[in-house]
Amino acid sequence: MINVLIVRTSSMGDLIHTWPAITELLAHYPNLRLSWMAEENFCDIAGLHPGISDVIPIAWRRWRRSLLSPATWSEIGALRARLRATHWDCVLDSQGLVKSAIPARLAGGTLVGYDRQSIREPLASLLYDKKMAVSRKLSAIERNRQLFARAFGYQSGGAPCFGIDRGERPDWLLVDNYAVLLHATSRESKEWPETSWVTLGTWLNTQGVQSILPWGNERERVRALRLAEAIDGAVAAPRLRLREAAGLLGHARAVIGVDTGLTHLANALDVPLAAIYTDTDPALTGIVETACARNLGNIGICPTPQEVQAVLQAIWSGV
Repeated sequence: MINVLIVRTSSMGDLIHTWPAITELLAHYPNLRLSWMAEENFCDIAGLHPGISDVIPIAWRRWRRSLLSPATWSEIGALRARLRATHWDCVLDSQGLVKSAIPARLAGGTLVGYDRQSIREPLASLLYDKKMAVSRKLSAIERNRQLFARAFGYQSGGAPCFGIDRGERPDWLLVDNYAVLLHATSRESKEWPETSWVTLGTWLNTQGVQSILPWGNERERVRALRLAEAIDGAVAAPRLRLREAAGLLGHARAVIGVDTGLTHLANALDVPLAAIYTDTDPALTGIVETACARNLGNIGICPTPQEVQAVLQAIWSGV
């Protein structure tokens, strides 16, 4: 058995963008045993891919706040021991940052990553045994696919395949015909105006589609409740774990989302999807467009509710 450790610690969208590379790698080498080192908060995402045998948590986001603490160094030592307990034939750092290259080096084994021209932190490449040139102009998904292909000596090609299933529908849902409105994102500049969400949700209600509003923190919960109050029939979801969120998204009539990890998860689940961009370039970080998934907007270009409605109608009608 050939043991391969994938190092992609964060964020949610970046982990999801790694799935097509994993699917393609296993199509060429089905006997590989793949493990994944990911931030402790994103281990559920890493584990959603059926090709991953083991997920190894790292807590850098927590550790960096207490680097002088003996408890932190005890955890780092335990991580090193766990990594060294396996003989790794290949350690593949697809993140290309110093914070990923250092723990990747702890694992032992041949460490593969990007060359210095291919990443924004060239210092990380000094830690790699093998360095691959991959254009920075490619989308995140294609960069991962190219890195994996060059590391293992095959030709990447064809449409990306995320390789995951939709999971179970949440038992608290009272309707089948619903849309998930992903209003929350990491930066305010990537948000869509609340008035636009209300307009869209009101239109969905006229189509017999209930709006479901997930949230992740207190600010988002308050906004979800506010939007649910303003949209007839809308419901603010309970707090969801990542696997529960996957089940919610995977059975939706439609998902409408801003630039956030759950939007990319919906893309991976192949559900009808309108992805809204207001401060990022979808050519680089957008969803993979398919017959049922479309990107709207761009840096400084905010889509209107009517544009989103038109996209959903086109997807539903198969245009």
